[in-house]
Amino acid sequence: MGLRGGPTQDEIMAVSLFKLGIRDGDVMADIGCGTGKIAIRASERCSHVYAIDRRSEAVAYARREIAGAGKENITLLHGDATEVLDEIDALDCAFVGGSGNIETVLAHLADKVRGRIVVNAVLLDTVSRTIRTMKELGIFTEALHVQVSRSHELAGDMMFTPIHPVFVIVGEVRG
Repeated sequence: MGLRGGPTQDEIMAVSLFKLGIRDGDVMADIGCGTGKIAIRASERCSHVYAIDRRSEAVAYARREIAGAGKENITLLHGDATEVLDEIDALDCAFVGGSGNIETVLAHLADKVRGRIVVNAVLLDTVSRTIRTMKELGIFTEALHVQVSRSHELAGDMMFTPIHPVFVIVGEVRG
């Protein structure tokens, strides 16, 4: 079974997690967790990860992946991020892999997070709204356009096929 919008490509995940700057023992939120791939990888350093998705099919998929990985420091939450975040205490960092209401989610995260917030986006409108909102909140750090191509054989030679480009938008809440 495939899941619309995921999973995050390994190369994009590597850049996003690097930009997130996770430290040992951090508490993180993975919003729009989809397959749970980011939460699972982040749980290797984090003391706890809250994986949040509003889509029931994503929650079911992530539940299987998290169980299969044997991760017990991930809490999977089904619901709208803006409501679910109210039930979570302070966070050290947050990753947003999908959100239909990015402005509201970022406002909530700016109050909860004391560290980095990384948003992955593929739609230009989402990129624009995310950067604008982060600037209004005084947390914008940088935006990256990440394009990766993978090799494969063709006619006895090698060629590269691009995967979909992703924008990695970084914010930081200090204080």
